[in-house]
Amino acid sequence: MKHSKRFLLLCTVFVMMSVMLSGCVPGDGSYSEQSPAGFFWGIWHGWIAPISLIIGLFKNGIRVYEMNNTGWWYDLGFYLAIVGGFGGFAFGRRKGDHH
Repeated sequence: MKHSKRFLLLCTVFVMMSVMLSGCVPGDGSYSEQSPAGFFWGIWHGWIAPISLIIGLFKNGIRVYEMNNTGWWYDLGFYLAIVGGFGGFAFGRRKGDHH
């Protein structure tokens, strides 16, 4: 019974976060050529890339990467977030921790 409550809580948190994050995902129309996404938005979009991918399955136009961006600086932020956010987990494991 305890595991089902925990699973239900995790599912609820995931759904709530998905709804909250859907307002700031790449491709949602927030950015234009006159007002492109910059370095810090690149970091944010890199962190939420897996969520953007899932939302993009159900909502047309949502992408993992914002096309209206500042170029190299956005790319750098996006890359740092992907490597630091996901690759950092693998690098943070201890050598003897193989369970």
